Amino acid sequence: MHPYLFELASLMAIFAFVIVSPGADLAMVMRQSLTHGRRPAIVTSFGIGTALLFHVTYTILGLGLIISQSIYLFNIIKWCGVAYLVYIGIKSLMAGKIDLSGDAAPDSAARKKDQSGWKAYMLGFAANALNPKPVFFFLSIFSTVVGAHTPITVKFGYGVAMASCLIVWFVGVSLFMTTPQMRAAFSRASQWIDRASGVVFILLGLKLATEKAG
Repeated sequence: MHPYLFELASLMAIFAFVIVSPGADLAMVMRQSLTHGRRPAIVTSFGIGTALLFHVTYTILGLGLIISQSIYLFNIIKWCGVAYLVYIGIKSLMAGKIDLSGDAAPDSAARKKDQSGWKAYMLGFAANALNPKPVFFFLSIFSTVVGAHTPITVKFGYGVAMASCLIVWFVGVSLFMTTPQMRAAFSRASQWIDRASGVVFILLGLKLATEKAG
C-alpha cells in the first residue's frame, strides 16, 4: 500500500470514532432538523464541515501549535465558544412549540419562519470553529499518523477527505431526522425537545468552560 494511502486510512479510522460521538455539532444538526427542516440542517452540516477544514488548515500551517501553546489565545477562543453555546441554549429554552406534523413540506414558510442559508451555514460553522479542542486533536493525530515529509498538498487532501466525511455524516443525520415519521413523532413534543436541546447546549458550554489548554 502506498504510504499516503496508509496515512489516510489511519486518519479516517481514528476520525470515524470522532464524527459519531455526541457533541455540540450533533446537537446543532438535530435541532436544525427538527425546528427548521431538511434544507437548513443540510446547510448547517456544510458549515460544520467547512469549520473542520478551517481547523485542519491552520494546524497544517503551524498556527495550531501557536494556539495550543498560548493560554491567552486558547482562552479567547474557548470563551467565545462558551458564550455561543450558552446563547444558542437560551434561545432554545425560550422557543415556542412548532407543529411539524401537518401536510406542509419540511421547509414550508407556513410552518415556521424561514431561516436563511447564510444563517444556517454560520450556525454550523461557529459551533465547530469556536471549539478549541480540535486544535489538540488534529495536532496529535497529524503528528503521530502523518509523516513529517508528507507534502502540504497531501495533508490538505487528508483534511478535505475528513471534512467531506463529516458533511456526509451530518447530511445523513439531517435526512433521517426530517423523515415524515420522525417529524410526526417529534411534533408532539417539540417544545420539550427545544428545552432539552437548550439544556444540552448550555451544559456543553459549561463543559467547554472547564477545558484547559495542554
